[in-house]
Amino acid sequence: MRKLQSTNTYSWPVAASELNVLSRLEVPMSTDAADFVSHRFSTREHPEPMRLPLWRESFVRGIVHVDVEPLANIPFQVDATLQAIRSLRTLALKGSPMRFQRLRTSIADGDDSIGLIVSSPGKSRLTQRGRDIELCAGGAVSILHSEPATVTYVDGILFGLAVPREALAQRVTDIESLAMRPIPQRNEPLRLLMAYLKSAFKEGALATPKLREVVMAHTCDLVALAVGECAPLGESDASAVVAARHSAVLDYIATHFQEPGLSVETVARCQGISPRYLQRLMALSGSSFTGHVNELRLQLALKLLTEARAGAQLISDIALEVGFSDVSHFNRLFRARFGDSPRGVRYIGRDRGRAMCP
Repeated sequence: MRKLQSTNTYSWPVAASELNVLSRLEVPMSTDAADFVSHRFSTREHPEPMRLPLWRESFVRGIVHVDVEPLANIPFQVDATLQAIRSLRTLALKGSPMRFQRLRTSIADGDDSIGLIVSSPGKSRLTQRGRDIELCAGGAVSILHSEPATVTYVDGILFGLAVPREALAQRVTDIESLAMRPIPQRNEPLRLLMAYLKSAFKEGALATPKLREVVMAHTCDLVALAVGECAPLGESDASAVVAARHSAVLDYIATHFQEPGLSVETVARCQGISPRYLQRLMALSGSSFTGHVNELRLQLALKLLTEARAGAQLISDIALEVGFSDVSHFNRLFRARFGDSPRGVRYIGRDRGRAMCP
C-alpha cells in the first residue's frame, strides 16, 4: 500500500466496481491497519459547490483511480465506504446518478484484480469489451480491472468486490472468459457471498491475522463459485460454503426472530437446507437454534422494559412483541437469563429514572 500525504491514511489501487455506505473524508485507521482499512466519504458535510470536486479528486481519482461525471441536473450527493483486507476490497455507494470510467490512463496503476459488481436494489449499466449489460434487482457481473470499463450508476445501492486475479485464477479456469457474464440474483453462491460479506467485513470479525486469512480464502472461494459454472452447493462441507450458509442463517434469524412461529423447519426451508444441517450450522455459534432465537428475543424484551416509554406497555404485550406466545414461558426464561422477573427489571428501571431526575 502507498501512504497518502495526510496522517493515518492509506491508498491502494481500486477500480470503479468497489462500492459500502456512509460519512467523512478521512480514512480512520483500525487496529493493525496494515491489514484492515476503512475509508468513508459523504457529501453531506460539504457545501454543494464543493461536493463534486471533493468526491472526484479526493476519492474517485485519488483512491479509486477512475474518472466520474454526474448524470442528472440535480444537487450532487454521494455516500460511500471502501474497506480492504490487503488486496481484497469492497466498496458500496448510494447517491445521485453518475458515470465512472476506468480509462487506459487509469490502468497504469497496475491493478489487475477481478471485480464483481452487484446492483441491489436499483439499476446500473456496465460496458467492457464492447458489451453493454444492465444490472438490476440484485444481479451481478464480473469485470476486469486491467481493461477499460464504464460503470453507469442510476439509483439504489451499487456494491462491488475486488479480488486478486492470482487468487481467483487458482480456483477458476480461464477467468477472463467469464468477464461480463451476467449472474442472476437467484445464483446461490452469489446470495451466500453477500450474506457472508455482511458479517465478515467487520473489524470484530477481522481481529486477528488468522481470521483475516480465513475471510480472504472464503471470499475468493465464494466468488469463484458465483462467476463459474458450478453444481448445486447443497449441504456442502466445504468451509467457505459452511461459513456463508451460517452467516445467511444468522442474518435470516436476526430479521425474523420476532415472529412467534419461527422454527428450525421454517428457516431451513427458506435457506434451501435440511433442519439437521441447519442445527449443525447453529452449533458453530456454540448455541442451539432455540437458544439463539430466545436470546435475541430476551435481549429485545430487556431493552423494551428499561426504555422510558416501557411503562405504557403491558408485560404480556412486550412478550408478544418480541415473539413469545406464552407469557408464563417468557417470564421463566427472562428470570433465568437476567436473575429477576420482567416486572422487577421494570421497577429497577423506574427507580433509576427517578434518581436521575432533579
